[in-house]
Amino acid sequence: MIRISLFLVLFVIGRAQAETQFGGRFDQERLTAVYTEALTFIAPRILEPVPVRRLTIWGLQGLTALDANMRVVANDARVQLFRQDQMVSDIVAPKDNTPTAWAKLAAAITADCMPVSAPIRRVGTQGIIQGFFDQMFGRLDPYSRYVPPVEASEDRARRGGRAGLGITVGQKGALIEVRSVVRDSPAAIAGVRQGDILAAVDGQRTQDQDPVTISALLAGAEGSPVTLSWRGRDGRTRDAQVVRVMVPPETVFAQRFEDVLVLRISSFSNSTASHLALSVQDALSEPHPVDGIVLDLRDNRGGLLRQAVTAADAFLPAGLVATTIGRDPDSMNVWRSTEGELAENVPLVILVDGRTASAAEILAAALADRGRAVVVGSETVGKGMVQTIDPLPDGGELFVTWSQTLAPLGWPIQGLGVLPQVCTSLGQDALNRQLASLSTGFQPMADSIRRSRAARLPVRASEVLEIRAPCPASEGRTADLEAARLLISNPAAYAAALLPPMVDR
Repeated sequence: MIRISLFLVLFVIGRAQAETQFGGRFDQERLTAVYTEALTFIAPRILEPVPVRRLTIWGLQGLTALDANMRVVANDARVQLFRQDQMVSDIVAPKDNTPTAWAKLAAAITADCMPVSAPIRRVGTQGIIQGFFDQMFGRLDPYSRYVPPVEASEDRARRGGRAGLGITVGQKGALIEVRSVVRDSPAAIAGVRQGDILAAVDGQRTQDQDPVTISALLAGAEGSPVTLSWRGRDGRTRDAQVVRVMVPPETVFAQRFEDVLVLRISSFSNSTASHLALSVQDALSEPHPVDGIVLDLRDNRGGLLRQAVTAADAFLPAGLVATTIGRDPDSMNVWRSTEGELAENVPLVILVDGRTASAAEILAAALADRGRAVVVGSETVGKGMVQTIDPLPDGGELFVTWSQTLAPLGWPIQGLGVLPQVCTSLGQDALNRQLASLSTGFQPMADSIRRSRAARLPVRASEVLEIRAPCPASEGRTADLEAARLLISNPAAYAAALLPPMVDR
């Protein structure tokens, strides 16, 4: 991400004029602009109100983190900067609490430390900005963060996808094989299928080439054409000219195990909900429809909240999916499903583990609370806080926590996570006993599940630990899918594991 070059460094002593190793001259104007935008955005949106003054002083502790000899002291009247015992800066505190005034103060204090601190000069303007936000957000919550410009640019490209045809390729002897095709991508529309042999790209033969070289040929500017030649499994060679578009990475991977459809969802991107629905429709339209569906959310760290809500909507009748609450009016939403549901009478099981988080937890909680799915696995992460994104003048981005999510039954996902109805993390013997009990209509986890669903904000830390204890978080295991298939094949056990249908609120 970062190209490092070696060059001579000239230090010129003077306020706001010190040159740095990485960023050229210290840019006080850029610092002021970034801090002004950030404080303006953060102050009204964070979950608990914090004065702009305090946010700024927290951020200025980044100077101490960069140079232990620097110390910021603030009272109601003044903000002072010391290097060891020597005062370096003494500025009258703004009488108002406006972001602009405090941003200017923070930039001025920082400029005053430049001539006397070699460590701070070395990190440059970008390092100072990083330190400012690290210290501020470290006092707010675990998820708010600053992303520097280069990384932010790559994140934006990753969220939106990249221009290409929607295929990945690999080596098959001397040939190039199509390993995956993103649904609805240009390649898929042209008829390219997984397992086909890619013969040529724009007339250039692929035989004896490596996959990295061919992947580079397939990528290009958005809207640019490329001609493909490929051989299908029927042995026929086909040619087509296709146009490169921005293709979000595939996040839904379907696999059928006898009469059970397993849909692994790796994350939630712009196309996840639609690809999930299409995969289910494909399975239901086959000559031998599936007996059950498994949504595998293990190791899914989340993604776009709207996509999780839309995915839940596909399986639910009209009703509540999730609620987000915060201080900013725009952060408060009631997410609801609409009439019409896929696979209405088909058993649905969700696999989770100790790495299932965020949007994935929202989907699991919604389908479980509404009595539509049985969750199998272990306790999940418990990340129920939602971040909003703010682009900054330096090209970086702020991710600021501005709301937290409540499941349909009203319990907070943050901290608690999703307690499964069938626990696999206590070992095979315990799992076998639970499945046997469910077959008789008895749910051993009933009391624990009732307690978790009855929790309301604020939840004490001790209570969080007690609620999570019956099914400790762990990595996914083979027993998860085996348990899911057993539930699908045993209607009595599946019915006993389901929560009762929720009365809409």
